[in-house]
Amino acid sequence: MVSFNKWSRTWKIVVLVILIGMAGTVYIWRQWLPPAGRQGTVTVEIPQGASPEKIANLLAEKELIRNPLLFRLAARWGGQAGNLQAGTYTITQGSTISEILDLIGKGKVTVRTERFTIPEGYTIEQIADTLAQKGLADRKRFLEEAETGTFDYEFVRQIPKKPGMRYRLEGYLFPETYEIKQGATEHEIIDRMLKQFDKVVSPDLREKFKANGLSLHDAVTMASLIEREARVAKERPTISGVIHNRLQQKPPMLLQIDATIQYVVGQKPELLYKDLEVESPYNTYKYEGLPPGPIASPGLDSLKAAASPEKHELFYYVTKKDGTGEHYFAKTLEEHNRNIALSEQKR
Repeated sequence: MVSFNKWSRTWKIVVLVILIGMAGTVYIWRQWLPPAGRQGTVTVEIPQGASPEKIANLLAEKELIRNPLLFRLAARWGGQAGNLQAGTYTITQGSTISEILDLIGKGKVTVRTERFTIPEGYTIEQIADTLAQKGLADRKRFLEEAETGTFDYEFVRQIPKKPGMRYRLEGYLFPETYEIKQGATEHEIIDRMLKQFDKVVSPDLREKFKANGLSLHDAVTMASLIEREARVAKERPTISGVIHNRLQQKPPMLLQIDATIQYVVGQKPELLYKDLEVESPYNTYKYEGLPPGPIASPGLDSLKAAASPEKHELFYYVTKKDGTGEHYFAKTLEEHNRNIALSEQKR
């Protein structure tokens, strides 16, 4: 017969074992949980050939897991220990060990990106220079791809081949801040910019171009003139109105836009009279109508100004030369000449 004291001791041992087991279970459960009180994402670089132990320690250092040993045991138990892949991962804080193992085990790496900004009014050569300076594209290949590459957009197929037009896609690479995948090709970069143009130049905007008697190509060309001429945003519709008025005269008036000369001879602080005689279809001092193509990439405001010109009877404008970037506008040549004299006084 078992004595009461022996039974009591056995019961105490059983209870103790149960308590230790419960404590161990709670401990393991807590260690399985992600570290508390953290939000956001963490970028983790797992080097090539890293062991499960090194990966576990790295994740613990980044405070993504509590217990490296438990991570390794979970990886072994799930059969993922030999499949953890190198790469750069963006891991959300609060992810479970199972979720992290799934991410690294399947190699769901973060795509590294590069960011660049193309200001409004940049020419295609300036865009190529910007990308080359950032190491994102080869200048020569970029310009060649812009000229000869195949891009699946209806508006690209409709760009006319006018005599003397310098670059096929001039004006169509939309000025914007872009984020592209690291290592993107010149074709992919151009395609991304064309896609943005197609998105921004909405069907409604294209209908407004038509209502003003403009093809898309002519509208982009006009918008590029507005972009390069208007230094003050509020004047864009006014300058657009001047261009429309000159084109609608019978016969049309020469546009005489300095920015088209700058496009041919290069940027100068001030044009000389001999520059106005340059032989080029872009010389709006010699040839009627719009130049054969855009002279820069216009922004949305300039495109809208081309679509909705201000209604007025103005035909001339001259820079005020007082540092404001604004213009004096005039209806007659006589009034324009007075504005030129006034502008010189304020130089």
